[in-house]
Amino acid sequence: MRFFSLLLFCWYLSGFAQKQQAVDFIHAAVAIEPNGIEKTVHGSVEYTFLVQRKVDSIFLDAENINIINFRLNGTTIEYVNTGKKLGFKSPKKPGEYSLYIDYLARPKQTVYFFGWDDVMVGNEQIWTQGQGKYTRHWLPSFDDMTEKVEFDLSITAPKHLEVIANGELKATTSGEDKQIWSWNMEHPMSSYLVAFAIGDFKEETRESSTRVPISLYYNQKDSSRVAPTYKYTTEHFNFLEQEIGVPYPWQNYKQVPVRDFMYGGMENTGCTLFSDQYMIDEKGFVDKNYVNVNAHELAHQWFGNLVTEVSGAHHWLQEGFATYYAYLAEKEVFGDDYYYWKLYETAQNLIAESEKGNGESLLDPKASSLTFYEKGAWALVLLQDLVGDRAFKKGIQTYLLAYSYKNATVADFLAVMKKASGKDLGEFKKNWLVASDFPKASALAYLKKKDPSIKRLEELATTIESSTVITKENVTNFYNSKAPIGFKKEFIKRYVNQLDTPTLQKILMEGELLVRQAIIANLEQIPAQLQTDFETLLKDHSYLTQEYALLRLWQQFPERGSFYLDSLSTVAGLPNKSLRILWLTLALVTEQYNSSAKKQYYEELNAFTAPEYNFEVRINAFRYLNQIQALSDSSLRNLVQATQHHSWQFRLFAKRQLQHLVSLPNMAARLEDLQPSLSETEKELISKLLTE
Repeated sequence: MRFFSLLLFCWYLSGFAQKQQAVDFIHAAVAIEPNGIEKTVHGSVEYTFLVQRKVDSIFLDAENINIINFRLNGTTIEYVNTGKKLGFKSPKKPGEYSLYIDYLARPKQTVYFFGWDDVMVGNEQIWTQGQGKYTRHWLPSFDDMTEKVEFDLSITAPKHLEVIANGELKATTSGEDKQIWSWNMEHPMSSYLVAFAIGDFKEETRESSTRVPISLYYNQKDSSRVAPTYKYTTEHFNFLEQEIGVPYPWQNYKQVPVRDFMYGGMENTGCTLFSDQYMIDEKGFVDKNYVNVNAHELAHQWFGNLVTEVSGAHHWLQEGFATYYAYLAEKEVFGDDYYYWKLYETAQNLIAESEKGNGESLLDPKASSLTFYEKGAWALVLLQDLVGDRAFKKGIQTYLLAYSYKNATVADFLAVMKKASGKDLGEFKKNWLVASDFPKASALAYLKKKDPSIKRLEELATTIESSTVITKENVTNFYNSKAPIGFKKEFIKRYVNQLDTPTLQKILMEGELLVRQAIIANLEQIPAQLQTDFETLLKDHSYLTQEYALLRLWQQFPERGSFYLDSLSTVAGLPNKSLRILWLTLALVTEQYNSSAKKQYYEELNAFTAPEYNFEVRINAFRYLNQIQALSDSSLRNLVQATQHHSWQFRLFAKRQLQHLVSLPNMAARLEDLQPSLSETEKELISKLLTE
């Protein structure tokens, strides 16, 4: 880096504060080579930008990036690198310029490296998660979402791996052991949507009704799970294009499952990354599937990627809209009853938070996901009901076309919708966007108008609440075997413990899978007369039902514990292995059950705490090992190391587990013994815990 005079440095810092409205970055040619072993990104970017009027300084966001070369129109120039921003003096004349930056990044976040330092073969991955303001950790770019650039990426990686990124793959250039993948984008996007993934991926291709290429990626070990995981993908795509009324805005659409993704999915432009925990088999589909996340991230390609919020205060325009259209896509494949009962479920959550005083405005940039996603979707449901289907769809189309590849505010959207409908939206904005309380009366009135079974459940609740004595008869009489599954699940959730035994048996034997699951999940005590009936759930076509049944039966009828364990001894369950981990735990604590194999069971359970497993698997293993107080030294070390994991949810879990453990006998001494094998950061954490 070149050194500036104090005067120039002060000039530069003052330039940070000004909005770069006088400068427009229009194109970026990015070339990178991530190094999985060193956990670095060596790259270069050549920006084309326009100086539209006189401005003192130009800057980019760059977090702890080492600059190797910095050239303007081919000439090396002076610049400032604060460790967070890069700045240089603007050319004096308006016009088009080229900025070339050669750099080395050691990203502490945003780019995640897996499997490069272990002995397992084929598990190497590198992937990005830039949502927010994080792309700056591996690419000098722009935190400001209003700076939209056409990004073309060239990525060098080991030849045996696959590279996926935004845009259309234009060329691959092979070397002896490396290959370059060159991707082209046709339209601009915000920096946080730039993404890539590298790994041992395979591809299955499909095509929409409008001939948009759809690429579905998977790991070879999950080849049998492609069909159930990506179920309804093409249907979602075709439906959303038709429902939204604006053609899909990008060249193609790709979906990539990655390891230890911290959220469900991320809607990078034309290239969604999602958690590989959604790679499920046919049996797992009923328990945890990708359908909603799939539709949600696809809807973002319009709401968030085509039209992007100006700032967090307008986040409703992205998350609320994507949630709403995902629910419509599910409605298309699962039916009206599913849709209205899903809305009922989310309304109950929002009502509960609101009544606890935790309601939030949709215009609050710090609002929770529940607010932005679910309250945001509800606002659109009621807006459509207010203005009518035709005006709503017209308004959505006008909004998307007017702000394509640009940014918008809530006021922009409301102005478009007001013009399309001819209605004053002041009360709507006041009640649904500005107010913190969830409009309970409006939401429930809408649902009762749309779905008679919801009206019936609400009437039941009112009847029971007003009754001085709640009898099994006045609860049982309200059950309707012909009602939608949503009604049955909610009825069981609330009232299963007030049903008489014959009615419970009848519902159990005649009910759908999800009704059986609701019974075993919510019933406090299995009637002894129904033990045999409940044992049939061990063979149900649902891993969660089997898991619930195993635990409940094992607890209540211990004399049959070995039989229950034998019934599920070969079942792994969902990708988070919750059923297998429960089975191993119960096998360990069940006396005289396969005594000769207990060491093997213990080693398998402990192994699930290791870094090569997904953090959801590890959380389940840590929880059960803590419950039976059987953490080995290796699993305890894994727990300490988990406090440095990139997933904030997992870090928080690990810290809370350790806070509990230090209070147990002998645990402080064990943690002290571990310290020589820990990193300095981990040692500091343990020292702090031991002194609190």
